[in-house]
Amino acid sequence: MRRHDARTTGEIHVAKTFADFKYLTFDVVGTLIDFEGGIKDCLAGIAAETGVTVDGEEALTLYREARYSDDADLFPDDLVRVYLAIAPRLGLPAQAAYGERLRDSAKNWKGFADSAEAMARLSKKYRLIAMTNARRWAFEHFSNELGNPFYAAFTADDAGTEKPDPAFFQKVFDFVATEGNSKEDILHVAQSQYHDIGISRRLGMTNCWIERRHAQKGYGGTIEPAEFTRPDFHFHSMADLASAVEEVAA
Repeated sequence: MRRHDARTTGEIHVAKTFADFKYLTFDVVGTLIDFEGGIKDCLAGIAAETGVTVDGEEALTLYREARYSDDADLFPDDLVRVYLAIAPRLGLPAQAAYGERLRDSAKNWKGFADSAEAMARLSKKYRLIAMTNARRWAFEHFSNELGNPFYAAFTADDAGTEKPDPAFFQKVFDFVATEGNSKEDILHVAQSQYHDIGISRRLGMTNCWIERRHAQKGYGGTIEPAEFTRPDFHFHSMADLASAVEEVAA
């Protein structure tokens, strides 16, 4: 592949090849599951019922500001608190029942159009491990939506913390060590520069940035990183990653 700016998709900036890994670890919400679409759809439904018009990108900006506060709860339970914080600014009714509706909408969030197929393709070569800041109850719905492709899964409940806490990643390192492997055998795949790409680099992992919002401005519902981290691998979609892996294998 050609090598140039890391913000251009399809580029590789590491000496390793896809054949060097045994595991692919995945951020789930935002990389495989379209949580931004799920949140916007739910808020749009509430808005329609109450005679209000809501701008989806504005809602995501407010969500991001409210979500990353000192009193935040685990995700997606925290969506009840978040809704009550942002509803007045969106002109929506600030009622707990609507916040619970937003939280429960996670059960029906969809995977990106390419997620399930790409995961099925990748599972033929690698052991796929989920690393999600979501709670276990929500992850079970996400996994079902994706066709249950995971070899192992670590949730916020399992790790007792959330990414970008290094302790979350250490849980996974300890797990692969029980199978005689190390972080050198892992390619970490994620869309969040803040939660995944930056910290995985600092921990010495090889990473792959799936830039889901490449056609949109800003970071949407994901907190903006203090600085951009140049990824080792960079694609705009999971389908592109799966195709690149198959190309190397061929």
